[in-house]
Amino acid sequence: MNKKTLLIVAVSILVIAFIGITYLLLAEKQTNRELVQEFQLEKEDLESEYTQFAQQYDELKMTVSNDSLATLLDREQMKTQRLLEELRTVKSSNATEIRRLKQELATLRKIMIGYINQIDSLNRLTVQQKQVIAEVTQKYNDASRQINNLSEEKKGLNKKVTLAAQLDATNIWIDPRNKRDKKAKKVKDVVKFAIGFTIVKNITAETGERTLYIRITKPDNDVLTKNAGNTFSYENRTLGYSIKKYIEYKGEEMPITLFWNVEEFLYAGTYRVDIFADGILIGSQQFTLE
Repeated sequence: MNKKTLLIVAVSILVIAFIGITYLLLAEKQTNRELVQEFQLEKEDLESEYTQFAQQYDELKMTVSNDSLATLLDREQMKTQRLLEELRTVKSSNATEIRRLKQELATLRKIMIGYINQIDSLNRLTVQQKQVIAEVTQKYNDASRQINNLSEEKKGLNKKVTLAAQLDATNIWIDPRNKRDKKAKKVKDVVKFAIGFTIVKNITAETGERTLYIRITKPDNDVLTKNAGNTFSYENRTLGYSIKKYIEYKGEEMPITLFWNVEEFLYAGTYRVDIFADGILIGSQQFTLE
């Protein structure tokens, strides 16, 4: 086989390989496009279900004469509307959040079935039984209202004291840096994050050692962490953290700078830094990597 023939064979192989790779890339792009369309349709269907579900509460309340039950229905309807607003802000590609909101809808359905059964039971009662229930309900509502008023007053006072005594982080900044410790312009050059903020002066806050938890969240809401066991409690759930920092707080303004060494794959998008202390979110800041 002469050199000319070998050259033709080599070129042919390269052309076939190029066509094959191009086909695979186009197929993958088409698959991704179809997945995005599926997620979008699923989100639209879920929004429609939530909207219909919220409207069903209006129809159900028209059949209720029991004030206590009507209040509970109002509460569930408001929860449904709140979840609907959450769904509308979720990106179509965020499968985790859409799955969670789908599960929430299933739970709401079970609750509504329970209310429908209660309403049916009440509607089957005699007039005398309804009157007795109305009197008992009124007394219960009066007692509950008094207890709730006292409880709300106490909560209000406790909340004011808690808000006044909690720490607050301001002037939050995030500086992505390259291996020369200069500000990185591109995401591929980032080797660490410098994070700074100020704990403001607060003479009502308790002094002493405090623990700060810093969460760095990627655009897909995954938190950057060195260990899956790095967690803390927040609003009756467990969250992962990126950085844990002990400070000695003396009630005065306190500047803090922290560093995160990047050992994970980063990609362009909007990242977020959240700062927690004493089980409270005390500051947040977003930043974008290109």
